[in-house]
Amino acid sequence: MKTALVTGGAGFLGSHLCERLLADGLRVVAVDNLYTGSRRNMEAFADNPEFFFVEADVCDLSPGDPRLVPPQGGGRIDEIYNLACPASPVHYQATPLKTLMTSIKGVLFCLELAKATGARLLHASTSEIYGDPLVHPQEEHQWGNVNTIGVRSCYDEGKRVAETLVADNIREFGIDARMVRIFNTYGPRMHRDDGRVVSNFIVQALRGDDVTIYGDGSQTRSFQYCDDLIEAMRRYMSLDEAVVRGFFARHALGAPVLNVGNPGEYTVRELAEMVLAKVGSNSRLATKPLPGDDPKRRRPDITLAKELLGWQPRVPLADGLERTIEHFRATL
Repeated sequence: MKTALVTGGAGFLGSHLCERLLADGLRVVAVDNLYTGSRRNMEAFADNPEFFFVEADVCDLSPGDPRLVPPQGGGRIDEIYNLACPASPVHYQATPLKTLMTSIKGVLFCLELAKATGARLLHASTSEIYGDPLVHPQEEHQWGNVNTIGVRSCYDEGKRVAETLVADNIREFGIDARMVRIFNTYGPRMHRDDGRVVSNFIVQALRGDDVTIYGDGSQTRSFQYCDDLIEAMRRYMSLDEAVVRGFFARHALGAPVLNVGNPGEYTVRELAEMVLAKVGSNSRLATKPLPGDDPKRRRPDITLAKELLGWQPRVPLADGLERTIEHFRATL
């Protein structure tokens, strides 16, 4: 039986990944300091005998930490998934230096572990590395347009440095690592107060509060349901290293990085109106000033993911919103 390590395993996406890995027959070790993650997220699989939770900060871990070894696992880690870092503006801007160091120290730990064990590594990057993009839609060859000293830079630049560390470790040490740039993803187990538009709109609508739009609501986003993302991750990690290296060499990319998102593009106002209709809420739309460095347009080009993985999103926004609304109805 293979063993997978998931950093950020109690978070929104990390918990869905852990659940999928267990269903796929892997033993799972999840690490999380519970800053934005929750034990509730793991309730559906916490009693699985092949699941092990370690409450720890990824910045404090070393490859030889005995807590990472499952009792019956023989000490070997086969796959590493690095999802450790708060991903919502509310949380990552609350402790910006911690956010920056989590991105850097977290990926350094995973890289050292991969070198020590020979494990395959998947690093969760983000569409935020494109900043406020100059080209639309965004494709992997673009370098990004990021404010290095802005209020979002702790997250944007932390993730950009992490990509550099992964790419240089591949080149210098030949480790088997790959990266996904995740575009806006939503679904059950989102934190109700994480400040992201889907959860904000749903919670406000269910409570009957004003639904807050920043700016005039004309900025666009692309919304990917969590199950689609997890499917892409699993397909990516199933590929042989030689296949991955050959593919990115042919496409003249310096490292194996893929956009993973839903290319459907909606304005923030359109999303708010869709949520209000599905909730059946009488909430009103209210506007506030646009936050600093908020990107105006965001949509992934997923040509490479389609070609390499044979993957594309399957869950329409309308269906995904209904599932997410039901989750919040049950948990608020």
